[in-house]
Amino acid sequence: MPGPSPGLRRALLGLWASLGLGVFHLSAVAQEPFWADLQPRVALVERGGSLWLNCSTNCPRPERGGLETSLRRNGTQRGLRWLARQLIDIREPETQPVCFFRCARRTLQARGLIRTFQRPDRVELVPLPAWQPVGENFTLSCRVPGAGPRGSLTLTLLRGSQELIRHSFAGEPPRARGAVLTATVLARREDHGANFSCRAELDLRPQGLGLFENSSASRELRTFALSPDPPRLAAPRLLEVGSERLVSCTLDGLFPASEAGVYLALGDQRLSPDITLEGDELMATATATPSSEQEGSRQLVCIVTLGAESRETRENVTVYSFPAPLLTLSEPSAPEGKMVTVTCTAGAGALVTLDGVPAAVPGQPSQLQLNATEHDDRRSFFCDATLEVDGETLNKNESAELRVLYAPRLEDSDCPRSWTWPEGPEQILRCEARGNPEPSVHCARPDGGAVLALGLLGPITRALAGTYRCTATNMQGEAVKDVTLTVEYAPALDSVGCPERITWLEGTEASLSCVAHGVPPPNVSCVRSGEAKVIEGLLRVAREHAGTYRCEATNARGSVAKNVAITVEYGPSFEELSCPSNWTWVEGSGRLFSCEVDGKPQPRVECVGSRNTSEGVLLPLAPPDPSPRAPSIPSEPTPGIYTCNATNRHGSMVKTVAVSVESPPQMDESTCPSHQTWLEGAEAAALACTARGHPSPQVRCSREGTPQPQRLRVSRQDAGDYRCLATNAHGTDSRTVTVGVEYQPVVAELAASPSGGVRPGGNFTLTCRAEAWPPAQISWRAPPGALNIGLSSNNSTLSVAGALGSHGGEYECAATNAHGRHSRRIIVRVAGPWLWVAVGGAAGGAALLAAGAGLAFYVQSTACKKGEYNVQEAESSGEAVCLNGTGGGGSGGGAGAEGGTESVGTMEAPAGGEVFAIQLTSA
Repeated sequence: MPGPSPGLRRALLGLWASLGLGVFHLSAVAQEPFWADLQPRVALVERGGSLWLNCSTNCPRPERGGLETSLRRNGTQRGLRWLARQLIDIREPETQPVCFFRCARRTLQARGLIRTFQRPDRVELVPLPAWQPVGENFTLSCRVPGAGPRGSLTLTLLRGSQELIRHSFAGEPPRARGAVLTATVLARREDHGANFSCRAELDLRPQGLGLFENSSASRELRTFALSPDPPRLAAPRLLEVGSERLVSCTLDGLFPASEAGVYLALGDQRLSPDITLEGDELMATATATPSSEQEGSRQLVCIVTLGAESRETRENVTVYSFPAPLLTLSEPSAPEGKMVTVTCTAGAGALVTLDGVPAAVPGQPSQLQLNATEHDDRRSFFCDATLEVDGETLNKNESAELRVLYAPRLEDSDCPRSWTWPEGPEQILRCEARGNPEPSVHCARPDGGAVLALGLLGPITRALAGTYRCTATNMQGEAVKDVTLTVEYAPALDSVGCPERITWLEGTEASLSCVAHGVPPPNVSCVRSGEAKVIEGLLRVAREHAGTYRCEATNARGSVAKNVAITVEYGPSFEELSCPSNWTWVEGSGRLFSCEVDGKPQPRVECVGSRNTSEGVLLPLAPPDPSPRAPSIPSEPTPGIYTCNATNRHGSMVKTVAVSVESPPQMDESTCPSHQTWLEGAEAAALACTARGHPSPQVRCSREGTPQPQRLRVSRQDAGDYRCLATNAHGTDSRTVTVGVEYQPVVAELAASPSGGVRPGGNFTLTCRAEAWPPAQISWRAPPGALNIGLSSNNSTLSVAGALGSHGGEYECAATNAHGRHSRRIIVRVAGPWLWVAVGGAAGGAALLAAGAGLAFYVQSTACKKGEYNVQEAESSGEAVCLNGTGGGGSGGGAGAEGGTESVGTMEAPAGGEVFAIQLTSA
């Protein structure tokens, strides 16, 4: 069983609250009146719906209670002072349920009100008439059965979306259901095709419900207007059997014209019209083709239908038969001199006339005869027939042409004996012959040459000129005629009759004549450009005759002009300005000897050495054509005497030329080496730089812009880059020279590592550094018996691993280059362990300390005098310090060891070498 509705729950909660209050205030309640309550007191339920009613009382102990109603029940729930009941399928428009309780011998009652509503599920618009005449009223009726309550209902009639009428049923009794709305509407043209509908609205929003709407299906209205006048028929009064004639039916004042139907018929024959519309006018057009069965009087009917009405028109027409007359020739194509019979006939009732001569009676033929001649060819005969139909006279006629066969005739009017045509424009050449059948005409040259394209449009060319034989032929015979064709054309100056270039030789006789082609023959005249005098007759050729002449040829068809270039040739000749007798060539300038010769054609010039060292040598000449295409001449001139010979096809000429050669300064590695070497201490000298050139160049060298300093002796400061500049009248040349200063070697450093002493089995290294240029070669001399000595790649370092006693002694380092040798020496001592220090006691140790102090004083006082080497300072500073006055002037100190200090002797090195001593102690 379903649980109570939300309304029932609220009622039960209220009931329990009331009971609770009654328990706590029982004494107060006993004094209050008792009541019964029904919830909801007023309810609005959709028809067929359900509702929970709660019936309750405040009586503490009611004897009995219940709910009286005629509605169907679905379930009941009870309590001490309440009951709830579900009512279902509520359909009555209005019911009044009663809630009652028996309390203290009294009956407590509460009366409620339940009303139902029904949505407008069915909205019906009464069907509209199939066709409605424009200007007449029609009725719109809308039904909404069962919807209610009617007092909340509103109906609206619509045309499309436009409201026509809206009616509310407010004030109707609550029990009223369903509604009907009717309206009368005037039909208009614009209502044609309009949709009408009805909308129903049930407004229950004041009762806490919504607005329920529904609309009917749309119904389309078709309106029409039909003119009261009948259609207008347009048709011929007479219709011939088998002929096609147009008939039309027209009616105005139709709306909508496109909806109208047309019936068009000729007697029993229904026609198929084509309908055309223009506004409210309809026109139906059809083709009527009557048959022989319809001959006689017939009705043409036109009926126009629109909506439920129609308009009709009928007219009488007469269908008749009138065949065309027949015209026959006994010989349609008759030979000349043949007798020909012409006959004209027609149907019954028709009167025929042949070439204006009528027949005796209607229905009879008409004839004529003739002897065919050339003049009868293409003669036309006319046959006319008349027929009386329904008061009208009808005519038909027929014609025929007679062809007379005869041989060709070539007349001058159709084929002239001579033609003259201008060249160029397209023309039609005609040579026509009379004859039947039509002759074919052929015109060709008697020699079998060109053939004229008669009757065709084509260009006229001079090649067509000549005499032709024209022959006209048909089956009756032939005709022959000679014709002459003359083609006229404007003058032409071609290269054969009038060349563009003419060459004359100076001193000879010549004439300027140009021959032109043209018909009629042209007249030719030539004038020099810029002058008006015509050149005629023989001329004595001079150079001034060279130039451009304008030759013009003229005839009746036009004129043509042409420029003719006259060249006058002559033998070679030398001029001093263009080919000097003395010429100086500057080497490297790129300018070759120019020897230009006057002559035409351009003479060929060749200069050959004739005396001195240039004999037999060709002098390179500058080409007359300076363009990039001119060949280059790789050789250069040799000084001497040359003989120049100029030659062209008109002669030769000789000239002697003396050539001298000069050149700008030039220095290279052979005359000014880029690297030069001086020796330190040698007598100072200038850089070895000279330059080739003529005249002899002057050479000056400077360093950084200043001249080379004047020194008595070369020093290392003279090393560096020098710029040498050679100058003469034709230019300058420069060269950079790098000077290097060489000097003899000096051993600048000889050092030992470690510096504190060497014990047996230990390692030590001797380093020798020399200053020299070119770099010196390093060599060592070791004590006799010293083995296993290692040297670096450049011999600057000597190393010993696992020192023995034999390694002790004097070592010499020597530096050698091309300029001398220098050496230094050093002494290495290898000593055993100082065991006596351990057993000697304190006295021996003191003695050693005293000896060490004495040694330190000795070293400090005598080192710079004897050139000894302070090992401790060398070890701490990373470089050897010379204490003999030639090195730095620092003081040296003694070096202590476990076993005491050992004196080191000094030695003098041969060849200027120095001797150093190093004290080495054992660990």
